[in-house]
Amino acid sequence: MSAVIREGAAVAASLPTRERRSQPLRACVQSALEIYFKDLDGHDAEGIYDMVIGQVEQAMLESVMQQVRSNQTRAAEVLGINRSTLRKKLKLYGLL
Repeated sequence: MSAVIREGAAVAASLPTRERRSQPLRACVQSALEIYFKDLDGHDAEGIYDMVIGQVEQAMLESVMQQVRSNQTRAAEVLGINRSTLRKKLKLYGLL
């Protein structure tokens, strides 16, 4: 699970297409971080906030855009953000 939060990891292709979790998203992120810190093996961690937010935000945007069939207006409504903010985030993650 630690690969999910590491930048550059190509995990999307290896995930099952239909996965049910008994834990809420919060618990999954917490578990992934525990594994990540363990994998650091005593090395200092830096930039954890940006790394986690970036990974979660990108996955969320990809999923929402797929769900709404790339309709940006609808995606912005689903996400509860302004359409221009959505476009900025899509560009940031190379999804536009």
